[in-house]
Amino acid sequence: MTGTTDITELLLSRIRDVADHPEPGVVFKDITPLLADPAAFAALTDALADVARDTGATKVVGLEARGFILGAPVALRAGLGFIPVRKAGKLPGATLSQAYDLEYGSAEIEVHAEDLTAGDRVLVVDDVLATGGTAEASLELIRRAGAEVAGLAVLMELGFLDGRARLEPALAGAPLKALLTV
Repeated sequence: MTGTTDITELLLSRIRDVADHPEPGVVFKDITPLLADPAAFAALTDALADVARDTGATKVVGLEARGFILGAPVALRAGLGFIPVRKAGKLPGATLSQAYDLEYGSAEIEVHAEDLTAGDRVLVVDDVLATGGTAEASLELIRRAGAEVAGLAVLMELGFLDGRARLEPALAGAPLKALLTV
């Protein structure tokens, strides 16, 4: 087995499927068993920190809420700053906001603009890439703050939802790295 196969098997073995959550017909990918296992969590953090280094990132953005759990230790491990992107109304002071469409309605995310500068290369970290709406909005927000997008890294991509295709134009050549595709 290669190192990649080893980490893939380790991560997959710690992700639990929960049927009919949050609604009937949905199979939720629960990462809490992975987070509870220090070896698996460390392997995940190391793999994502490698992506941060490989992309030349200077900052890591974590998307609310599980992106905070993954992004903060990745930033620390890679020796980079961490910037939270929050749901609207959660950050104090002046923010930049970006609205985006959901399946039913819309949502808005925010960042403290002063935390990102023109010299920053930002890696966005999240747990799951589904349809790509939140990730796409975060890329726009980063650029509006004057920073460059270094890439997007996720623990798992739900390939059947085709979020990657939606994000390709917004990534503008920056890499999208998914450790697992399900």
